[in-house]
Amino acid sequence: MPVMRLATWNVNSVRTRVDRVVAFLERTGTDVLAMQETKCKDEQFPREAFEAAGYEIVTSGFSQWNGVAIASRVGIEDVQHAFDGQPGWGEDPVTEARALGATCGGVRVWSLYIPNGREVGDPHFDYKLRWLEALQQESRRWIEEDPTLPVALVGDWNVAPLDTDVWDIAKFAGSTHVTPAERDAFQAFGAGGYTEVSRVHVPAEHTYTYWDYQQLRFPRNEGMRIDFTWASPALAARVTGASIERVERKGKAPSDHVPVVLDVADAA
Repeated sequence: MPVMRLATWNVNSVRTRVDRVVAFLERTGTDVLAMQETKCKDEQFPREAFEAAGYEIVTSGFSQWNGVAIASRVGIEDVQHAFDGQPGWGEDPVTEARALGATCGGVRVWSLYIPNGREVGDPHFDYKLRWLEALQQESRRWIEEDPTLPVALVGDWNVAPLDTDVWDIAKFAGSTHVTPAERDAFQAFGAGGYTEVSRVHVPAEHTYTYWDYQQLRFPRNEGMRIDFTWASPALAARVTGASIERVERKGKAPSDHVPVVLDVADAA
């Protein structure tokens, strides 16, 4: 059964880690990689390294902050920068580089970098909730209009939906990422018809995708699970496996996140 390998990774500056990212693609045979927090303008993206490895690249980056990209060796079509209705940020709202869609190998892939929220009560927290709600409504519309559409909503969601998705829930009391409002906004994608398929295939508790650089968080396994892969019904039925590539947090100059990988069988 032919399989397409789809991964998502908050690379935390693609220019700093381009060699690691390309090595990961080649080592794992990944066909499509959705990247977040690329931290560069489109013209600064190191696309030559990806192209030399056989990947096409589309990017959305306006500054040294945020930024999303998709690398594919199975084609890139119908590129969309931001989703319809995506909220902007600031007094004079600006649509940030946080969502990039493209069809790769027949799968509609969205690389997503959900706002952090900063602190409960901060305007950025309200922005985060509005952003998630708008994405949920728009993504629900996609599959209501075409139930056969294989959609992958993948990226850094900046939400830990379960208490076991953080190393010590007591230490997060009153903090973002674990509030009922954020968790409800995250789970609404399930109510809208999507399945978080990485949890289906990697259900183990205290299995993380992010470890802060400070205070020996990684050696102590004091992490968070905040990178996820929501799949539409047509895509979820084709996912045959998933993995969290913890090894990528080791070694020289790692990102503070690791890739989440899906294996997707061809459509019947």
